[in-house]
Amino acid sequence: MSEQQVPPPPAPPGRILEEPTSSHAPPPAPPASTWAPLRTPTFRLLWGVTLVANICVWMNDVAAAWMMTSLTTSPVLVALVQTASTLPVFLLGLPSGALADILDRRRYFIFTQFWVAVVAVLLCVALALDVMSAPLLLALTFANGMGMAMRWPVFSALIPEVINKPQLPSAMALNAVAMNASRIVGPLVAGALIASAGTLWVFVLNAVLSIVAGLVLLRWKRAAPINPLGRERLPSAMRVGLQFIKESPRMRAVIARTVAFFFMSTAIMALLPLTAKRFDGIGFISGAGVFTLLLASMGAGAIIGAMFLPRIRQALPSEQLILAGTVLQALSIVGIALVPHLPLAVLCMMTAGLSLISTANTLGVRAQMALPNWVRARGMSAYQMSIMGGTALGAALWGKVAALTSVPTSLLCAAVVGVACMLLVQRVALDRQVLEDLSPSKAFEPPRNSKPEEGRVVVHIEFLINPAKARRFRILMQESRRSRMRQGALSWRLLHSMERPERYIEEIVDESWTEHLRRFERVTTADVALRERKLAFHVADAPPRVTRFFETE
Repeated sequence: MSEQQVPPPPAPPGRILEEPTSSHAPPPAPPASTWAPLRTPTFRLLWGVTLVANICVWMNDVAAAWMMTSLTTSPVLVALVQTASTLPVFLLGLPSGALADILDRRRYFIFTQFWVAVVAVLLCVALALDVMSAPLLLALTFANGMGMAMRWPVFSALIPEVINKPQLPSAMALNAVAMNASRIVGPLVAGALIASAGTLWVFVLNAVLSIVAGLVLLRWKRAAPINPLGRERLPSAMRVGLQFIKESPRMRAVIARTVAFFFMSTAIMALLPLTAKRFDGIGFISGAGVFTLLLASMGAGAIIGAMFLPRIRQALPSEQLILAGTVLQALSIVGIALVPHLPLAVLCMMTAGLSLISTANTLGVRAQMALPNWVRARGMSAYQMSIMGGTALGAALWGKVAALTSVPTSLLCAAVVGVACMLLVQRVALDRQVLEDLSPSKAFEPPRNSKPEEGRVVVHIEFLINPAKARRFRILMQESRRSRMRQGALSWRLLHSMERPERYIEEIVDESWTEHLRRFERVTTADVALRERKLAFHVADAPPRVTRFFETE
């Protein structure tokens, strides 16, 4: 047992970030250019590698899907190529995010790039030896998807490290530009190589580009932070990541809005091959060219939208931008369902791309701003999983509706239901009152114990509260519960003495002494402000008494 009274160290007052209300506030700074982050050499290097990697992903998917048609006539196996490519992102999102938070992010990012390169080489070898089969192609496609699943969270966590805060929205917009540019370039390059040289050469080019991108990453130097407490264990890191998201109203709101938006917007992509057939023979191109044109139009619209994002963000608050983007996406879906001519469909697809990037960028920035650095990759992996989950659910539902009715009817239903879902989520997700300052703080001094014991650590903090203010204190302590659980505590509860009605004990249970010390590393400026608000209720002259126990069998 360990008992120690720890007086609270002097701390700067916490800051609650709210919208300025003064009429004499300085005018807002001009928006940063979308291309401004590219002036930072490290970001430029990482962005270039990501662009190449995304092009390789699209080339691989197109070539794998085409090759499967030559290996089998089963529609199920052909469709499973797309499943094998995207399923790892959903299954491995949280573990890969946890690894990106507990390992050296530079080395982990390089490892993911060479993983993809090795898979690409194995594809080439299997084709060269003429041993490729449908199961082997699915397995290698799944392995390639694993590389994508591991790479995305670590790249998202690295962006705020190399870019200052005002440029973060532009950096994320450039990331979206890379994704949408690759959506255009990748299939076009793959299609041209398949037609002129054969599928093998798509995989060869994919392998070469992946290896070159990995070698370029080796030039990047980053000083990895050293944690004296050592690395977190993977199961514990995953638990803490999920716990943070559960106890963070801002992250829950971002995830709910993301699911609602992509649940609707996926209807366009899921039904695009069938939509393209409506315009086959009535425009200036036909066949697969219609599908390619519509797909490229959406990517072009997204790139154009990225250029105007700084102005759009300056004109609309993020809440209004999310809702406006959802409505514009719904109108684009309605247009795709009803327009009779291909040029109008192209215009609708461009509008859909513009609304997609503006809404997704806003949601992504809000996710980044809701996450402290120590849990950023885990939080961003959960954000990515919400995209995949909403996309998968929407694709399945709108495909079924189209089968039972018609493609235009399914698109119209998606537009109406999507706007209704977003309005409902906007009403329920009450995360807009305050923005907590999540910058790290060293105001809390960690305790010292020369001989820590094995097992859980139980902390008791004793408050003496005026009974007349007890109700307000209990409400405030729910914020304390969320704060402790976000930091990684196993459990929390508030005890009230039966003999002394003014006596309350806050009990926190940590997994171990090391995990107890980690909570002190995760303290933010908002936590310091919360402590000051709790101390305002404490009526004793001495500070609250802190007692720590080791749990024994």
